[in-house]
Amino acid sequence: MSVRNQSSEQPTEAPHRAGFACFVGRPNAGKSTLTNALVGKKVAITSNRPQTTRHTVRGIVHRPEAQLILVDTPGLHKPRTLLGERLNDVVRATWAEVDVIGFCLPANEKLGPGDRFIAKELAGIKRTPKVAVVTKTDLVDSKTLAEQLIALDQLGKELGFEWAEIVPVSAVGDQQVELLADLLIPMLPESPPLYPEGDLTDEPEQVMVAELIREAALEGVRDELPHSIAVVVEEMLPREDRPADRPLLDIHANIYIERTSQKGIIIGPKGKRLKDVGIKSRKQIEALLGTPVFLDLHVKVAKDWQRDPKQLRKLGF
Repeated sequence: MSVRNQSSEQPTEAPHRAGFACFVGRPNAGKSTLTNALVGKKVAITSNRPQTTRHTVRGIVHRPEAQLILVDTPGLHKPRTLLGERLNDVVRATWAEVDVIGFCLPANEKLGPGDRFIAKELAGIKRTPKVAVVTKTDLVDSKTLAEQLIALDQLGKELGFEWAEIVPVSAVGDQQVELLADLLIPMLPESPPLYPEGDLTDEPEQVMVAELIREAALEGVRDELPHSIAVVVEEMLPREDRPADRPLLDIHANIYIERTSQKGIIIGPKGKRLKDVGIKSRKQIEALLGTPVFLDLHVKVAKDWQRDPKQLRKLGF
């Protein structure tokens, strides 16, 4: 009988993994908040307005053994405009390219037709593992949560596929967020890191700055405006003649709306709203870039930009 000498055997180290995951779900299902919680720093914009994420903002979760890159697609919805159709094309193209898809469903809302519409689209994507994520669990009791988990399990069966995992999380209460990362990582391919250690997102800074301004501009605006706002950062330049220990970054940005009548809503009485937007977004931008900022904001009208291919291109869609 041979005795194996354990000390001479080196433990094999787990291979490094790196890959892409995206969260899908109907608007306001908690996708951006979850991305931010996983990355630990604000990268995707979060707003209580549906469909406010337009750019593929990637958050990057760095672990010693893995790198999880989160692609935040816009919400998939029934398109009403050319912009809507383009967004849906972006969504499907992204789904086909990622390593794992997380389907988000809020714990406090019943499974609805919008969720079924998305799950049905997901069922058509055969090879990619799909994880069901029940978000906002801090808002419900355990009975409601259990019902939601069962409903999701049923939904997969109905559509002829099985969820790789079903995970309840609360991004706000920071519950099970790490666990979710632990479950997603083994589904990624073996690969060296794809991004340098310090990177949190691969969005160019100008796009992130524009998103922060847009988020501040959406805050508290009446319901008819969310889709009508686009922000373009025209330039970001370090102010000349500043001492090295007191730099200042000049940012000039335009907030575009579709109709002249919307100008007053954004600017507010005596320009108060626009000033608030400037103060709020400047704080966020300074935190993001780590440097003092002078922010120059102007509101411009780009007539019916959502329906005009030329304007859509100009505004970066």
